[in-house]
Amino acid sequence: MTHRILIVDDDLHIREVIRVALRKAGMTVFEARDGKEALIRFIGDRPDLIILDIGMPEFDGLDVCREVRKSSDVPILFLSARDDEIDRVLGLEIGGDDYVTKPFSPRELIARVNVILRRTSMRASDTKVTALCQGRLSVDPEQHVAAFAGAPLRLTAIEFGILRAFLTRPTVVFSREQIMNTAYQLNIQVSDRTIDSHIRNIRAKLAAVNCDNVIETIHGVGFKLGRCEPQA
Repeated sequence: MTHRILIVDDDLHIREVIRVALRKAGMTVFEARDGKEALIRFIGDRPDLIILDIGMPEFDGLDVCREVRKSSDVPILFLSARDDEIDRVLGLEIGGDDYVTKPFSPRELIARVNVILRRTSMRASDTKVTALCQGRLSVDPEQHVAAFAGAPLRLTAIEFGILRAFLTRPTVVFSREQIMNTAYQLNIQVSDRTIDSHIRNIRAKLAAVNCDNVIETIHGVGFKLGRCEPQA
């Protein structure tokens, strides 16, 4: 199946570099020059993934992400300048799946795109995978759905992968490196701060449905699955 990718960047040269790389990888490409055009293309073209520049004038990438997340969990890969670490972290916290720092290698970009697409497209494995549960939290890897106390959770592909890893081994304390290897694959390296952003985002989404003990911090070691019960 040919994947449909929406590129959003106000820099024509960057769009061209990404377009060429994606087409060489066999993907269908759509483009938008700013945030407002991006929302129009998103509705009309229904992409499988959005490559989204953070630093656009007026309606920037963070604004676009917030709007998209109101109705869709389509994967979003942010592009960010080197001095925009705060924006990168914020982008992950509001629903981004990953980011690539400018200037970037087209080969790295394609690798990250493929990792995200693989995680979102592989809905079933060769053998039946039963639903995973802890407390009132449930994750169905085959249907790629998660819920807490019956309330559906809108998770990014990375967040879903992290929760699945915790539920698969509910008594294990995961280091950040183990979480990174589980969520990203292909030996792609991300910072500890990126992992922490995903953990904060998962906690916030569970807190919104009355669960404040989904992931525990084990200081100096990493994280483990909590009780996953409603607040008293």
